[in-house]
Amino acid sequence: MNLEKFERIYFAGIGGIGMSAMALFFLDNGKKIAGYDKTPSDITQNLEKLNVPVSYEDEISTIPEAFRQNPENTLVVYTPAIPSDSIILNYFKDHDFKVAKRAEVLGWITKDRFTIAVAGTHGKTTTSWMIAHCLRTAGIDCAALLGGISVNYKSNYLKPEREDCRIMIVEADEYDRSFLQLNPDIAVVTSAEPDHLDIYGNENELLNNFIQFTHKIKQNGTLVKSNMVNLPKPEGISAMITYGNDNKCDISIEKSRISDACFTFDCRIKERVLTNICMGVPGYHNIFNFMAAMGVLSSLTEIEEKTIKKAAESFCGVKRRFEFILKSKEIVFIDDYAHHPTELTAAIETARALYPDKKITGIFQPHLYSRTRDLATGFAQSLAWLDEVILLDIYPARESPIEGVSSYMLLEMIDNPNKMLVSKEYLPELLADFSSGVLLTLGAGDIDRLVEPIKNILQKNG
Repeated sequence: MNLEKFERIYFAGIGGIGMSAMALFFLDNGKKIAGYDKTPSDITQNLEKLNVPVSYEDEISTIPEAFRQNPENTLVVYTPAIPSDSIILNYFKDHDFKVAKRAEVLGWITKDRFTIAVAGTHGKTTTSWMIAHCLRTAGIDCAALLGGISVNYKSNYLKPEREDCRIMIVEADEYDRSFLQLNPDIAVVTSAEPDHLDIYGNENELLNNFIQFTHKIKQNGTLVKSNMVNLPKPEGISAMITYGNDNKCDISIEKSRISDACFTFDCRIKERVLTNICMGVPGYHNIFNFMAAMGVLSSLTEIEEKTIKKAAESFCGVKRRFEFILKSKEIVFIDDYAHHPTELTAAIETARALYPDKKITGIFQPHLYSRTRDLATGFAQSLAWLDEVILLDIYPARESPIEGVSSYMLLEMIDNPNKMLVSKEYLPELLADFSSGVLLTLGAGDIDRLVEPIKNILQKNG
């Protein structure tokens, strides 16, 4: 698809984190942008500050006239989060506009670029930003169109420094088989655990699609993968780089520790041992994410120890990924996007490693009825590691309720005497007496809207 012929691009669901990044990319490339979303947010308000018209009513009259009157040069991008009965979306479909899913458009954008695509059940966004940061630290120009706000770059879109930049970093999302629209030069697979079983049906089918994704790597390309992912080397690629805690890996962890509140590690890469790499973000899982970034960098240039150390220490993370909201002597408040059992475990283990003597309380909002049903046992086991569990109702997103699936069902499965199910409205009263310990907000739904109110309550308590 020749994107040059489109002067205007309309986004149905422009407030989505991936959609807004794409909108910023097209805006940076001289396109006229407009969009719709259900509710205002920081993301949509930032777009409006850039003079992007955003409407919050699903009505044809809210579409800017210039977009309505020019179907031949207007592209309409939508996300699966937009319901099929959307008035705006169906107007465009019924009036001969070119309408495409975001995943398809991402494939068009990256088709003629040198593409680094990061796939995996966990770690896509953080690993992608680590790759971008490593490349920039090494003096390699790149663009990035990602699903999280970088603390370093203050955006979900990294603008290239030069017009002739050809390297683009994107996330390869397994949901709805979206990643099969991509043909990367370098593919990264961080993990392949059960998720989105409403799409795939079972774990084997999910893994088969990850294998299909690796077969989309361009001729003489590179696959960088965790040693925990059982994927064969695809035919036609030039290299497969493995990373993990096995000394048979191309990049392997030699030793890891916490030193002065910094997660520090030594690793071996191509027979060299790099020591005392201090991470700017907490969590042993982030050491593995950073090793994936090292694998990508090593496929593009010679690894320099000073570059790696500088990149690791100066990487400040991604919003909502173990993000410190409040730190005082008595209270620590951390917000995290965790919405899968493994992600919950990583967040809780990181909190315990940093604050072994503090009580850890978690407020978790399950995301999707299907995910809660399919991964309920794992959720219950992960949440049991908390000292106190506070559950909110399931955030349905695109789904309708499933009979028998609820937060109460999950609550009953958690082997922890200190657990409760509460409404969002009751949280202020509940937290009024929170005077010490670590508080985690966890989830991918609208729990992020509670972060600022909770922060205000805790500041008063402290």
